[in-house]
Amino acid sequence: MNRQLIDSHIHLDMYEEADLRELLLELNPNHIKKVISVSNHLQSAKKNLALAKNDPRIRPTFGFHPEQPLPTDSEVAQLLQFIQDNQHYMIAIGEVGLPYYLRESHPEMQIEPYIELLEIFVQQTVKLNKPIILHAVYDDAPIVCDLLEKYTVTKAHFHWFKGDQRTIERMKQNNYYISVTPDVLYEQEIQALVKSYPIEQMMVETDGPWPFEGDFKGKMTHPKMMHQSIAKIAQLKNLELGDTYQTIYENTCRFYGISGWL
Repeated sequence: MNRQLIDSHIHLDMYEEADLRELLLELNPNHIKKVISVSNHLQSAKKNLALAKNDPRIRPTFGFHPEQPLPTDSEVAQLLQFIQDNQHYMIAIGEVGLPYYLRESHPEMQIEPYIELLEIFVQQTVKLNKPIILHAVYDDAPIVCDLLEKYTVTKAHFHWFKGDQRTIERMKQNNYYISVTPDVLYEQEIQALVKSYPIEQMMVETDGPWPFEGDFKGKMTHPKMMHQSIAKIAQLKNLELGDTYQTIYENTCRFYGISGWL
């Protein structure tokens, strides 16, 4: 059985140097063919670009994570220029979206400036013909779907998605992709999403170095954890394990235009 995997969403630039060296050394023995390293801001994007130039298994994305204070106009302009200058290295725009969790702790925050910033990134994904990686959960997801539909964006990847059934059906109809984290082993909400979402629109991720619970409690988040995710997905969807590996690997290759299909 071919057990190849791609981590469709990881923050390599956020790992400690020793942990990052260990992780990269262990990719090949654990059948991890590629990792898609997403960026939080300009400095994050610069580090991910440097990592990718030194290791062809790393594919970088450039964007501004929404769960932080808004950038200045100058910072946005610098990031957009960086994206323009390095678009041939960039596999996607991301991570971008709306600040759901930040607004939970700061209810006085206005969401409109974040929507305006996201619209700029949606425009970039159309202009550069790149996929977009989205942080958009619960009540924010329909707003993001509105923007994607406004610009007829089809290559949209909702990472670690949570939301209502109506939004899930809308995403399925629009052929948007989701990615499943290792918490599928113990979170009923994620298990229910996996059961309802088409396997043909599914990828796996770690969102490392974000930590997990259950079997992973106290462990450094590592792409090898996705093997347990795949086994759980196969169980939840009543699919053969080998077919699940193959489908999810091919989905990720196809979505991101990565060569090396099975």
